[in-house]
Amino acid sequence: MESWKLKLKGNWNEVKGKIKQKYSNITDDDLLYEEGKDDEWLGKMQQKIGQTKEDLKKWIESL
Repeated sequence: MESWKLKLKGNWNEVKGKIKQKYSNITDDDLLYEEGKDDEWLGKMQQKIGQTKEDLKKWIESL
């Protein structure tokens, strides 16, 4: 399993808080994460934040 996915599953509340701190346009609804829908969630974040999926994965891994 990719390390960014492990980060989402293991520390989701912490990750959510950091995403909301950095990106004020992200809502609680945007942060609804369902296991197995990783790529769909990343696509939604990509549209809202304006970064590539790879950049988002790297940023999540660095948290």
